[in-house]
Amino acid sequence: MNRQVQVDRRLTSSKLARLLLTVAACSLFVPAAVRAASAQAHERGGKEIVETVCAACHTTGVGGAPKIGDRKAWARLTSQSLTSLAESALKGVRGMPPHGGNPDLTDTEIGRAIAYMVNQSGGDWIEPVSKFDSATERGGAEVVQAYCARCHQTGAAGAPRIGDRTAWIPRVKQGFELLVRSAIKGHGAMPSRGDATNLTDSEIRAAIAYMVNADSATTKRP
Repeated sequence: MNRQVQVDRRLTSSKLARLLLTVAACSLFVPAAVRAASAQAHERGGKEIVETVCAACHTTGVGGAPKIGDRKAWARLTSQSLTSLAESALKGVRGMPPHGGNPDLTDTEIGRAIAYMVNQSGGDWIEPVSKFDSATERGGAEVVQAYCARCHQTGAAGAPRIGDRTAWIPRVKQGFELLVRSAIKGHGAMPSRGDATNLTDSEIRAAIAYMVNADSATTKRP
């Protein structure tokens, strides 16, 4: 009888040990998940990020950093897409460490900071919108007016104009989903996702459908 009690106690101890190990392991991941969720829920704007993180180098030009307001220095950089500049900032470039030396910055915050500095230096970029800012996806008209009209309203760099069915129909005949994938990957002068990294595949699909069918005369640049 005593022997059975000892066996039962050993089994209970073993189960308790495994349970404690499981709880301990889970506790390692919970703080990180909470921090990530908190960061995503309170992503800061470009101005705030620049003033608290980027200004240390970009106001003085230390280490070759392009100075905020230096139109000539930023004009060369703005020939690249926001996606390309953000990738360099995330990985680190020349004297700048990855994430600008602040690993807590999200990808969206870095994109916003770059757009802000570009705009303070003669540019006209739209700061990325976080996917966490809205619980619902945007419609085609909203996406086009916010992002696509910049080129597709005027036909800049050969972009098919909004509502110009003569230009769009040959593209659609090749396959609508093929057209969507082309927009997602980038095509010709258009960077990946139209340089709007926050757009979902569904939003891009809706934007293309809108541009194919819309009356260009009623669509205005935001």
